[in-house]
Amino acid sequence: MTKSPAPLSKAFDQTVVKSQVTNEKLVLRRREQIVAAAVELFSDQGYYKTTIQDIARKAGVSVGLVYQYAQTKEDVLLLSLMSVLESYQREIPRAVHADADPLEALWCSLSTYCHVIDRRRNAGVLAYRSTKSLPRAQREIIMQLEVETNEFLAERLRSCIAAGLFRKVNVDLVTYQLVLYAHTWALKHWRLSKLTTIDSYIEQGFDFFVHAMATPAGLVHYGQFLSRVGNKAKAAKRPKPRKQTAAAS
Repeated sequence: MTKSPAPLSKAFDQTVVKSQVTNEKLVLRRREQIVAAAVELFSDQGYYKTTIQDIARKAGVSVGLVYQYAQTKEDVLLLSLMSVLESYQREIPRAVHADADPLEALWCSLSTYCHVIDRRRNAGVLAYRSTKSLPRAQREIIMQLEVETNEFLAERLRSCIAAGLFRKVNVDLVTYQLVLYAHTWALKHWRLSKLTTIDSYIEQGFDFFVHAMATPAGLVHYGQFLSRVGNKAKAAKRPKPRKQTAAAS
């Protein structure tokens, strides 16, 4: 198993975005508040038109308080983009059980990735629109963190290949094809949301990728996986039997 990268919150607290406040829990809480306001404003009115004053007003704090946790508007944008990457790093490992088979692990990882995108569509679009507004050094931080985050998907692909379920493919390239598929839900949500649901979008995409890469053994395994998933879905929908009362018995 590949060693997971360190939590992003600690990375930018210590080395990337300086804060005048040293209490880590307070820093995280305040930055979440500031980032939530910033993402909404950057998405609605654009990065360049948004001021620190706007962000402070939206967050319900003073301008001086914002500057205690981020020195510049570029810092706020960097924190906003990093918060999305942190969501992937936090949630994808939680979604995969230790005993999950390789195909199920890939399914859970892609599904979680897409659901994070769905919950944070504005931030996902913001990453495409505004990363270029960061100074070069900060852009490189985002690019490096993206590569580290993508490793969660790349690791699942390698496991499927090692298990003989997928043919040998360019893992780095396919990883980005999966990532772009997830991002497309946010980038083209205006149309896709009228055509399908997020769950159906994930199912159809996963089916497409599996059929593009699966070996004959992998297709058999995929059929078994679909059967298990279908049975679980039926069991979840099945009404639970009512408990008999003393009078009824």
